[in-house]
Amino acid sequence: MNPRNALNFSGGPGALPETVLQQLSEALIREPVTGLSVLGISHRSKWFAEVVDELEANILGLLGIQRGYQVLFLQGGATQQFSMIPMTLLRGVSAPAEYLQTGYWSQKAIPEARREGPVRVLWNGQPEQYQRLPQAYELASAPDAPYLHYASNETVEGMQFQYVPGLDSVPRICDMSSDFLSRPCPAERYALIYAHAQKNIGPAGVTVVLLRDEIIERVPDNLPGFLDYRAQANARSNFNTPPVFAIYTMLLVTRWLKQDIGSLSAMDQINQQKAQRVYAQLDASNGFYRGRARREDRSLMNVSFNLATPELEQQFLRSAEAAGLSGLGGHRSVGGLRASLYNAVTLAAVDTLVSFMADFAHQHRHAAPG
Repeated sequence: MNPRNALNFSGGPGALPETVLQQLSEALIREPVTGLSVLGISHRSKWFAEVVDELEANILGLLGIQRGYQVLFLQGGATQQFSMIPMTLLRGVSAPAEYLQTGYWSQKAIPEARREGPVRVLWNGQPEQYQRLPQAYELASAPDAPYLHYASNETVEGMQFQYVPGLDSVPRICDMSSDFLSRPCPAERYALIYAHAQKNIGPAGVTVVLLRDEIIERVPDNLPGFLDYRAQANARSNFNTPPVFAIYTMLLVTRWLKQDIGSLSAMDQINQQKAQRVYAQLDASNGFYRGRARREDRSLMNVSFNLATPELEQQFLRSAEAAGLSGLGGHRSVGGLRASLYNAVTLAAVDTLVSFMADFAHQHRHAAPG
């Protein structure tokens, strides 16, 4: 095991399971079924078609979906979905789509939607510096809205929805990029879920889109083929040369979830333990570590926090790197510190982080004003 991989707390691309990394290292030279390097296997091959079929079945199985949905593996990241969704559902519509502006990533989707049609920001957390999520009673959704869009987990600010917002009668669209397949999900309550792979389920370069059949039926006829869900579904995610390596990696990760972890419920239990240990260290530090998010909105995936001064935060990062811990810097938009606890981050790695945090606080408490 590479200890640096084990102690990777990056916000993305995130850590991959050690067993998956081992399989990939072998497949780079000789994929076990074909005998070829996975980097040189044709996307038109029978082998790749079977990879796509199994990966789709694994995702639907983990989510408990039996029918009525399709799974696409697309390029362009979540950012491309910011445009594809309103191009499909908002173009030519008079009623405004509803968006929840809860953090850095959800707010980036809104200008793209406004290029296609009217948008109503149903709730905006910017005046409170994105330190909390709305409660259900604060959301007055319109029953005729073409759809409601939100992000289930804000990676930058470290907040995660603990309930499903919106009306079931309004198509619910969710950016689950940073918590997809990290816990059970009532997927049947969503019209479309999208998630780029580079947090919990694979490397950068591929985005999962889970969508109801009825959404595909609503695709306008005048979209470019690459941006057309119907065309992508008809091509079985092979409309153009897809990222074979990234999709194959996702297959290995879903096998790991099924075979090694056992279920999304089991994954959720592990993720809860990891987050509880880090938050317990924050809460026990008597203000040395200052959590960013409201407690009831805390994310299991991303723990965002600050120290008393930027200088102390830089010292923390230097010391962490020297101790072999990687990726603990906060997002450039907010600064500070962030520990991302994605699926592949182990309990042992979290214990190492917590021990480091306790030692650092003990050694530097005198440097923290107040």
